[in-house]
Amino acid sequence: MCAGRLADGGLDVALVERELIGGECSYYACMPSKALLRPAQALAEARRVRGAAEAVTGGLDLSAVLARRDEIIHNRDDAAQLPWVQKHGIELIRGQGELAGERSMRVDGQLLSARRAIVLAPGTRAAMPPIAGLEQAEPWGNREATTSETIPESLLVLGGGVVAVELAQAYATLGARVTIVEALERLIAREEPFASELVRDALERDGVEVVLGAKATAVGRASGVTLELEDGRSFAGEQLLVAVGREPNTDGIGLESVGLDGGGYIEVDDQLRVPGLDWLHVVGDANGRVLLTHMGKYQARLVADAILGRPGELRSDGAQSPRVIFTEPQVAAVGHTLASARSAGLSVSAVDESLGANAGETFIGHGAPGSARLVIDVERSVIVGATLVGVEVAESLHAATIAVIGEVPLERLAHAVPAFPTRSEVWLGLLAKALA
Repeated sequence: MCAGRLADGGLDVALVERELIGGECSYYACMPSKALLRPAQALAEARRVRGAAEAVTGGLDLSAVLARRDEIIHNRDDAAQLPWVQKHGIELIRGQGELAGERSMRVDGQLLSARRAIVLAPGTRAAMPPIAGLEQAEPWGNREATTSETIPESLLVLGGGVVAVELAQAYATLGARVTIVEALERLIAREEPFASELVRDALERDGVEVVLGAKATAVGRASGVTLELEDGRSFAGEQLLVAVGREPNTDGIGLESVGLDGGGYIEVDDQLRVPGLDWLHVVGDANGRVLLTHMGKYQARLVADAILGRPGELRSDGAQSPRVIFTEPQVAAVGHTLASARSAGLSVSAVDESLGANAGETFIGHGAPGSARLVIDVERSVIVGATLVGVEVAESLHAATIAVIGEVPLERLAHAVPAFPTRSEVWLGLLAKALA
């Protein structure tokens, strides 16, 4: 994104990459996890709809699911990206890049100098907590879990965030016996409590055992993996997935050569520049502002424009960014939850509406629970947060994002009429309650 925009703006651009062009999400995260989840979701929808349900005569074809996953991630080969690089006139340099002082970078011994700027986008990797025996047990991170060529008979999942719940459901629908162990008292704890409940209910319907408020203290591996908990319980599985968070890939990239410490998130200002180094920008996960691919692309666009002399304003950023969890039901949210809005000192109220209360929901079939919430700033009469939980609600999120980022008054939103019969009619009920 950043390189292409800069090249289109007339600058000479070199793209340094040690792995695959496209980054983590294209090959090891967002794309393969959705590829693993989607077949079961499509099958479930067919079974909910009379007429289609009668045509369903079998279950998932595991080999076909994995083959489609590999097709989507191009068999972890970035050759398909090369025409784009060439089209934009970008010089591609394969290798490990390290800063080597002001506006300089060394790539496997070759010294490069930038006339204007350097943009860092090294991303993050799966964090491994300091649990006794964990390293020796050789657990999976997201990379191993999203690209495995086999489905283990049983899978332990340590963590309860986005990666944990998505891959727990994916593996459960593909035939594994799955147990989630989460230290907090609910799954996806940053989202609304009702979202946590609906996702937990769905996982348990898929046969996932959910263990909450449980801290892991030790891991052992013999013929399989054993996870020991602080309360004395233990769980065994063929494989262990650790999904407790991310850590930045900022060690070994030469930050020390410009007076910065490696290994942590790199602080940036609202122009995404490193303070005191106006030539050095950091986009994506490594700046720690928000770990979402689409937000990294947004940051990259703003940085490119700033380097080209067209600085813009960072309007959407941080924990309130638009976000989707692609389980079934999906969780699509933007802006604040009710709790985070109150913690931020806002005077807010919330309105809730069932997703099953409109005609559009009829067509996805019966037995697909869902709910929506708007968080309203009562002093300004604008929406500061929205959460939708249900089948395929991700495609409905952008309307809420526009309302939140654009700070559209409720009275004006009431004139944005959703088409009949669509699921977007949930907005009618939500806005009627908000304006009551």
